[in-house]
Amino acid sequence: MELKDLKSLIKLITDTDITEFNLENQEESIHIKRGSEKEFIQVAAPVAPVAATMAVSPIAPSVPSASAADVPAIDERYDIVPSPMVGTIYRKPSPDAAFFVEVGDIVEAGQTLCLVEAMKLFNEIEAEFKCKIIEIVKDDATPVEFGETLFLVERI
Repeated sequence: MELKDLKSLIKLITDTDITEFNLENQEESIHIKRGSEKEFIQVAAPVAPVAATMAVSPIAPSVPSASAADVPAIDERYDIVPSPMVGTIYRKPSPDAAFFVEVGDIVEAGQTLCLVEAMKLFNEIEAEFKCKIIEIVKDDATPVEFGETLFLVERI
């Protein structure tokens, strides 16, 4: 690749939001990377405290796993609205605005329920069907994981 072609390729990449570019063929290999390394933050789920009366010995048998009866069941009358991505949930469009929805609200299909911000992009989470908001599971401006329940809703 000639120098002028390489310069135009670099200009093209810097004019867009592309942070990394690879080009390989039989004669050459080009790898362009811009910006600093991204910082990844992981949040661990809270761990339930262990009972103080449990004795641990090196030869102790393993603790049996929880059965399906130990896990609380979600009322089958209700549907969940899960988070489609990892990010931060915002229940209102701006800090001084009202919440998109409250418990007891009836929402139409396509109506915005909240925003999930991921990598500085705000993604609208919309109702897929007409429903009533039964429970708001996540607080405003809190982190959410992929698939985590945001709302409990009842189809109408």
